[in-house]
Amino acid sequence: MSDHPPAPVPARFQEWEQRTEVPLFAASLLFLLGYATRVLTPHDAEPWHGLALALVAATWLLFALDYAVRLRLSGLGHRFVRVHWLDTVVLVLPLLRPLRLLKVYTAVQKRRDRPRLSLYARVMSYAGVTALLLGFSAALAVYHQERGAPGASIRTFGDAVWWACETLTTVGYGDAVPVTPAGRVVAAFLMACGLALLGAVTGSFSSWLLQVFRREDEKPPESG
Repeated sequence: MSDHPPAPVPARFQEWEQRTEVPLFAASLLFLLGYATRVLTPHDAEPWHGLALALVAATWLLFALDYAVRLRLSGLGHRFVRVHWLDTVVLVLPLLRPLRLLKVYTAVQKRRDRPRLSLYARVMSYAGVTALLLGFSAALAVYHQERGAPGASIRTFGDAVWWACETLTTVGYGDAVPVTPAGRVVAAFLMACGLALLGAVTGSFSSWLLQVFRREDEKPPESG
């Protein structure tokens, strides 16, 4: 391991990140809307299918432009890919942009004097919203891959949503499982995210309970 401290983040990079996180999150919701329209509407449903494709392409180009600007402002050169690996992942797979919710929240809070939510509420809110967006994105991706595949048990979008709920909550009834290689890759990633989010919520809730019980124990006994 290197003993050198990490290089300071350039001020222009921080300013760019703070200014663009919220608009880019809105763009990611538009990307998700366009992708959902392409997956859920028939191929001959014009002009919606064409408009959805244009929306997906335009928002992805916006993500690519943001990535290029971040790379330029960071001053890291090719090391940017390794240091800011999450930026690279969500550029290649924009459906994973909900993972950047924490940065979005941080950017919003920097504009305020103090957080409006407690630590426990922030963890649970982040986990809940991330689970919702990731589950919906994964359901779309799996349905896109599985529909029409030989031997597929996920034949409708409703099946895909049910599968995503099972996977995120780590229940896994086994009544709906991906059979395509791409679908199984999505499933493996969603399993890992489900375990992480469930652990975050459980740990935060347990810590909150301990804090409440500790306060109760520290209260002086009431005099009769």
